[in-house]
Amino acid sequence: MIRAVKRPLASLWKALSYTLGALFIALLLYQGWFAAHIWYWTAHNPESTSFMRARLEHLRAKNPKATLKQRWTSYPRISDELKRAVIVAEDAKFSEHDGFDWEGIQKAMEKNQRRGRVVAGGSTISQQLAKNLFLSGEKSLWRKGQEAVITSMLEILMDKERILEIYLNVAEWGEGVFGAEAAARHYYNVSAAGLSAEQAAHLAAMLPRPLYYERNRDSEFLQRYSETIRTRMPSAQLP
Repeated sequence: MIRAVKRPLASLWKALSYTLGALFIALLLYQGWFAAHIWYWTAHNPESTSFMRARLEHLRAKNPKATLKQRWTSYPRISDELKRAVIVAEDAKFSEHDGFDWEGIQKAMEKNQRRGRVVAGGSTISQQLAKNLFLSGEKSLWRKGQEAVITSMLEILMDKERILEIYLNVAEWGEGVFGAEAAARHYYNVSAAGLSAEQAAHLAAMLPRPLYYERNRDSEFLQRYSETIRTRMPSAQLP
């Protein structure tokens, strides 16, 4: 009788073990796919990102011939003023942290609790790049967990300069406008290398809501925020 009971239990445990093993291997392969892309991009430029493809699909729903404005520009050919402005606006401790600004995350959580809604994110440049390269806009614990894993991969496989270079080339700056070069030409008719401190601060201030600020370029808040960024830019530490 005992043996008869043990046999199905053993079979059940064996099946469960095989299933968990298969799931673990699948998860490793899935994460390996991300790691392989990141490793490749240490020396090659990504042609597009998940976020860019989603935006293009949205644009083509209205206009089948729509295209994105983007031109890759190497790190040395992007204005240092823009690099400083973006670091000030998006991630002041970029050169110091390991991909996560824990103090910034804590402050964002406290601010959101006080307001009773999400008004601050605390995401670093590395986290934003992880999301833009691979993930959807879905908000879930799984997506946030995957974002954290990819962020760690970026920080391990790439140096800070390369992370910032890719970020500046794929960041959204308007409807169909991606990257520093396209943004500089779209708004100021200059190259990314030719951006002034004031222009750089203005572009950095647009990053949280680029589509809105493209339509509201004279926003009083945008002007004030740009001035704040401009005054803090000299203190920004470049990688």
